[in-house]
Formats: sequence, C-alpha cells, structure tokens
Amino acid sequence: MMEAAQSSDVIILSVPWSAVPDALSAGDLKGKILLDATNPLLPDLSGLDTASGTSGGEKVAALSGAAVVKIFNTTGYPNMANPDYHGQRATMFYCGDDDNAKRIAAGLASDLGFEPVDSGPLRHAHLLESLALLWITLALKQGYGVNMAFKMMRR
Repeated sequence: MMEAAQSSDVIILSVPWSAVPDALSAGDLKGKILLDATNPLLPDLSGLDTASGTSGGEKVAALSGAAVVKIFNTTGYPNMANPDYHGQRATMFYCGDDDNAKRIAAGLASDLGFEPVDSGPLRHAHLLESLALLWITLALKQGYGVNMAFKMMRR
C-alpha cells in the first residue's frame, strides 16, 4: 500500500478512524497531497472522538506532514457513486490550508459530479466532521436512508 502512496502525488485516506495512525505511519507522506475522507466517529456513531474545537483532519495533518484537504467525508457511498439529484449536483464541502491541494481536491469533486464548496482553512475540518455526523444521524438513525445529500443554495 505505501509503495503506491510513495509513487503518487495525490492520496485519498479512506479508512476507519481507528486505522488512521497505522495507515499514516506506513511511510513518508511529506510533500504529498492527502485527501482526508475519514471521520473521527465514536464506535456507536453517537458523536465525534475529538475534543471540542479540534478535528480529525488536523490530527491527520499532524501525523502525516502532508498537505491535507478534508473532503469526501460528508456523505455516504451512494452519493459517491452518483451525486446527481434530478439534474442538481450534491454539494461537496472541503477545507484545507494549501491552495494547490484544495484546487486539485475541488477538481476531483467536480469531476465526480459534485458541486465543490470551499469551506476555508483546515481548522474548519471539525465543521465538516460534524456535518458528516449529521448526515449519518439523518440517514441511519432518523430513517431518511442513504439516498439523500446536502445541497448548498444561494440567492
């Protein structure tokens, strides 16, 4: 796995939260762009496993040394396969501190069919992780199902 990461410029981290430290310790990611799709969820999905005001995305950045963009974490698998809702693209929020990494992340989200929305610096990752928890709660616990997505609307 790390051999593939070493030969790549852009890497997507998509593992359970408990596997993040092992995944990131497998090799040197400095100078890489790391798209963080993880969420620091408690095992029972009742909340986030981070202190107030901190985020999993910031922890991923500290552990990896990569240019981290929090993205692809606020929706479920059906939307990753098809983000189109009757001609409207589901919104994909992202945040990070590196402008080039954010540009690449937004381009990938757009290529997948999402409407990418820049949510600011990586310190806002906790907002996206909370949004992911809201999606999970609505989809799995409130009965809305996994075929729903967030859409940012403007006037």
